[in-house]
Amino acid sequence: MTISILNEHDAEAYQELRLQALQTNPEAFGSTYEREAAFSLSFVQERLTPSEGKFTMGAWVDGDLVGMATFVRETSPKMAHKGNIFGMFVSPDMRGKAVGRSLLEELLQHIKGFDGLEQINLTVVSDNEAAKRLYTSLGFTVFGVEKHGLKFDGCYYDEDWMVLRL
Repeated sequence: MTISILNEHDAEAYQELRLQALQTNPEAFGSTYEREAAFSLSFVQERLTPSEGKFTMGAWVDGDLVGMATFVRETSPKMAHKGNIFGMFVSPDMRGKAVGRSLLEELLQHIKGFDGLEQINLTVVSDNEAAKRLYTSLGFTVFGVEKHGLKFDGCYYDEDWMVLRL
């Protein structure tokens, strides 16, 4: 397995995995398959271009992108001590093989060098026990629950808000 920061050259592989994520676990993401399937390749390339404080980390196995997570640092001067992890997904056939752990460990190692960064926040659907175990094992703790945080197909999903203090 290889872990790397994705860039515009990875747009097709990223879009394929992102659409798989939105089909496999639609309740876990704020976006929808239909919305993102309409994104042009140039839009996805722009979205994937890393910048200071924003990047998507990818896990590759045998040339296939099998996992991803996006980090975005807050830009407001009063909130720049915080960053957020979004869009974490591991392909179902690669779950339970330490892909998610490796991906997050590499992401966390990368951001520890960011000057002034003190905490990382993320949200996870409250009934996603496997993801919550992974995040907890890496030091994240729940600091709140948003009731009805997501709504998909008429069903509400609560979200746990988690934080890791660096």
